[in-house]
Amino acid sequence: MEEIKQKVIEGERLTKEDGLFLYQSDDLLTVGQLANLVNLRKNGKKVYFIQNMSLYFTNVCEAHCAFCHFRRDEGQEGAYTYTGEQMFEYIDKHYHPEMREFHITGGHNPHVPFEYYVDCLRALKQKYPSVTLKAHTAAEIEFFARISGLSYEEVLQTLMEAGLGTLTGGGAEILSERYRTKMGVGKATTDQWLEVQRVAHRLGLKTHATMLYGSIETLEERIQHMIYLRELQDETSGFLVFIPNAVQPASIKAGIKRRVSAFDDMRTIAVSRLMVDNIPHVKAYFINLGTQLTQMALTFGASDVHGTIIQEKISHAAGALSPEGLTKEELVWLIKGAGRIPVERDTFYNEVKVF
Repeated sequence: MEEIKQKVIEGERLTKEDGLFLYQSDDLLTVGQLANLVNLRKNGKKVYFIQNMSLYFTNVCEAHCAFCHFRRDEGQEGAYTYTGEQMFEYIDKHYHPEMREFHITGGHNPHVPFEYYVDCLRALKQKYPSVTLKAHTAAEIEFFARISGLSYEEVLQTLMEAGLGTLTGGGAEILSERYRTKMGVGKATTDQWLEVQRVAHRLGLKTHATMLYGSIETLEERIQHMIYLRELQDETSGFLVFIPNAVQPASIKAGIKRRVSAFDDMRTIAVSRLMVDNIPHVKAYFINLGTQLTQMALTFGASDVHGTIIQEKISHAAGALSPEGLTKEELVWLIKGAGRIPVERDTFYNEVKVF
């Protein structure tokens, strides 16, 4: 630990072996203190959030990922596919002039053409021109390329012309082919996910990256996932934030043995901040962590708490115990309670208001 501490103090990059040691050490507080040191260097005491809304155009999906309880088959009870115009009714119930981002994810629906997804973004951008469209994972971009016959670059350019502002970070899960095969991740491979991000960055998009931890992955696979992102960030400088998300159990009634432990959550936030040294922010996602652990995470290396969301559906289709959204006032209270400075931001971390 002393060797790692010296590396951190001197700004030296940690190795895979260092990351594994930090995961296996029982000295959680020292790991947290080191991550806090790194975060304070990068971001001071500022913690960011955004006024945003999550949108889900379709839950129909060709993939059958073992961890997903959101997806449906076409025609199955509860399956839906909305047009942009149908989404307006929901948006207008919650929209206000300070809304800065629509966070759009959904299923890989093979029963509609690529143009459907393009038209949905175009309709949103025409009606809400001031709102950034944070839409589609790198795995969805790979899916769009398959169903359209276009290249990743052509898919992204088409979506950008329709109003796309950035990609969401999902679809990464764990960037390991062993994991993806075992968990039935019927979507982009590790190399495909990374290549989509590389192309997006080359086109000028700043994007997001996630990791879904807490199931069958090994600690080595978690660390390697972080190193893949770190290496791509060295190459492109295109990632805005890294978001480690704890996997949710199948039911809200699931016992504690089916949930990721608080120690693992805090350690993963801290190790993420220490290993992924070149991405500006690590996000503590309150939907997966819960509000209290999110507050704790702000002293374990996290500098972002996501946003208002309004109504989250993917984690809550499983066993998430957190609120489906928080108000701006609640996010400010949460951040101040951790002794930090709340900063409202836009999608690209430009500061809107410091509280």
